[in-house]
Amino acid sequence: MVLECTELELVEGCRRGERESFRVLFETYKDKIYSIALRFSGDESLAMDIAQDTFLKLYSSIADFRGDALFSTWVYRLVVNSCLDHKRRSWRTIPMADDLLAVLRAPGDALQAVLCNEVSERVQRAIEKLPVEQRIVVVLRYTEGLAYEQIAEAVGCSMGTVASRLNRAHKALERRLANLKGTANV
Repeated sequence: MVLECTELELVEGCRRGERESFRVLFETYKDKIYSIALRFSGDESLAMDIAQDTFLKLYSSIADFRGDALFSTWVYRLVVNSCLDHKRRSWRTIPMADDLLAVLRAPGDALQAVLCNEVSERVQRAIEKLPVEQRIVVVLRYTEGLAYEQIAEAVGCSMGTVASRLNRAHKALERRLANLKGTANV
């Protein structure tokens, strides 16, 4: 029954206190919310905190959803706000080297895997150094594949501002990652 419901019916179910409706919304959005939080923070435990905060906000404010925009856009706005809240509080932890150790223990061409992992980590670190406004549009555009219009709604700015922030982010990343051009084939 609930699996056949539209998102608006699920929202209405949540407003009536139906746990199953909220569970379905949670299952639908948990991976996207976590993915955005992880790409934004670069830290798995912090991403879990951000995702948890986002779902608490979703649960406590679902009655505020007016339906003016898509529900997914509203959810993106909640996760963006949670990311920004955590950034303001500066809840940063130092990432551990577990991923690198796992790669070294894995069968296959360990050196190639280490190089790929290193390039990936350097790109992630470069993204983490972007100003918050640029970082969030990069995450929403390239991790989530959102269109400029959707990003503008989620972030609360114009499409021109989204384009400008992405352009500045591209230029900053190009400067910071210029030394990786030779390793792009890795």
